[in-house]
Amino acid sequence: MTTTVAPPGTASTTPARAPRRARRWGDHLFVLPAVLFVAATVLYPLVFNVDLSFRDVGVAQIVNGGGEWVGWENYADQLGRDEFWHALAISLLYTGLAVAVAFALGMALAVYFNQRFPGRNLMRSLLLLAWILPTVVSANVWRWMLDGSYGLINTLLESVGLIDGDLFWLARPVPALFAVVFATAWSFTPFIMILLLAGLQGIPDTLYEAAKIDGAGAWRRFTSVTMPLLKPVNLTALLLCFISTFKTFDTVFLMTRGGPGEATMILPIYAYNEAFEYFRFDTGAVATTLMLVVPLGLSVFYFRSLRREELS
Repeated sequence: MTTTVAPPGTASTTPARAPRRARRWGDHLFVLPAVLFVAATVLYPLVFNVDLSFRDVGVAQIVNGGGEWVGWENYADQLGRDEFWHALAISLLYTGLAVAVAFALGMALAVYFNQRFPGRNLMRSLLLLAWILPTVVSANVWRWMLDGSYGLINTLLESVGLIDGDLFWLARPVPALFAVVFATAWSFTPFIMILLLAGLQGIPDTLYEAAKIDGAGAWRRFTSVTMPLLKPVNLTALLLCFISTFKTFDTVFLMTRGGPGEATMILPIYAYNEAFEYFRFDTGAVATTLMLVVPLGLSVFYFRSLRREELS
């Protein structure tokens, strides 16, 4: 039996590999609880919902299990309904308006709070209350303020003589839509403000000083210095706000429940009605699955835009 002896000055690599491999497995074990949590709360419900959308599922099937496989019939049925396309159009309109208002207000506040003045930190903290408050609280506060009989907004407008008598904002289609848009934008404005403010604070002051020396005014500095350098932050803020607003359910449901008529019938409420009002769990699953298409498409566009920016 021969024994191989390592040449002098050469250390065997076998003993060193074992601890390194053990550390690698240890790192994976630390991540395992988070992976299991995401799989249980995100991946499994998503797969179950997609599977449900391809079956004929009513109350009996939910209780007893099972459900006949019908393939794409549920999707064909859903895409052939005018109610679905109406809900999609209202969702896109509602989301687009809410994101536009929230972004405009967030940008204005971010530019304002990027300056130095007494009480800046206190005012920023107070503005964050709109984002920190639970949606149930903020939606009910807005519903109370917009109430036609004893709402705060009607009282203020009557006190300055702009209206005479009760005005039921949430009982009229157009005012109801703009009411839920503004309530949603009010909730997301502090979030956008924080993102944009972080981006603004990363822009060197020397760029503004150089632009001022060249004779650029405040608006020119904003359009030529601030906006180009904030483009990645702007895209991130718009994408996150769009996705969060597009899937919003509680604000609209608590304020209008999709009414009056179907003026605020967004896709999440439409899917809720399909599943829990009419007990059509299969078509409700179809609606929620199709809701993923728009955010996924925007996410792909966003990451391609970032990649294009990095390569250019």
